[in-house]
Amino acid sequence: MIYSRIIGTGSYLPARVLTNYDLEKMVDTSHDWIFTRSGIVERSFAADDEMTSDLALNASRKAIEAAGISADEIDMIIVATTTPDMPFPSTACILQDKLGIRNGGAAFDMQAVCGGFVYALNTADMYIRGGQARTVLVVGAEVFSRLLDWNDRTTAVLFGDGAGAVVLRASDQPGIVAAKLHADGAHRHMLKSDPLVSMDGKAVFKFAVKVLSEVVEEVLEEQKMQGSDIDWMVPHQANIRIIEATAKKLGLGMENVIVTVANHGNTSAASVPLALDTAVRDGRIKAGQNIMLEAVGGGFTWGAVLIKW
Repeated sequence: MIYSRIIGTGSYLPARVLTNYDLEKMVDTSHDWIFTRSGIVERSFAADDEMTSDLALNASRKAIEAAGISADEIDMIIVATTTPDMPFPSTACILQDKLGIRNGGAAFDMQAVCGGFVYALNTADMYIRGGQARTVLVVGAEVFSRLLDWNDRTTAVLFGDGAGAVVLRASDQPGIVAAKLHADGAHRHMLKSDPLVSMDGKAVFKFAVKVLSEVVEEVLEEQKMQGSDIDWMVPHQANIRIIEATAKKLGLGMENVIVTVANHGNTSAASVPLALDTAVRDGRIKAGQNIMLEAVGGGFTWGAVLIKW
């Protein structure tokens, strides 16, 4: 049987960092107001000449280096993003060119907002299991700062820019063992960009906690596992309150949850791979552990991926 295994991870945050204290000078808010409601301390913003593909390139190079492969071994690229460089060509095609890949492998973008990375990871897994790809670069990359309404202090302070990447490779050993993806467009008005971000915060919080806990339980039930079998949960880094409430519903202690939201805010599709890379590189995630990724985003989209590391 063919499985997909993550053989390398990477991440990147732009150099420009804005703390909550910096934002106090830009909008009617305070460090305490932001931190108590979100757990965010700082976030990174892309430079004016820095595009989503540039962020993706930096994260991808680190993932490729960690995987110990050459870029030309990658035969598919999937970029999850809400902020492509341009309507077309896809950011994935631009990234392919910037990486110097000339093997004609497929490259395309995926748009599921904050749920984008789990959608893209599951999609890559299906291509590998189906024998249509062997080595896939999956990236979540966003310059979300360009969608923010600075007259809306409830949303402008929550988001940041960044990128995270993984290299998946076909293997006869279990890697990604299960995944579930869902969407419900009936809730699309709760969180949208038209063209700037607007959100019904209370409704999003309630919905997110409900569906995140349900989709994780769905994956666990399919695998005949319990919450206690999860070594690490790597959630979408949107809001510490959502992360804590979801963990509580699943019976998980926060000591088993990877939390990086304080350092970069909500980076949409980039947040899960950013957190994953952090935990891989600091040694918390180890071989043989059960890792649960989960995310929810505008659409609404949500999903979970279970990995045997």
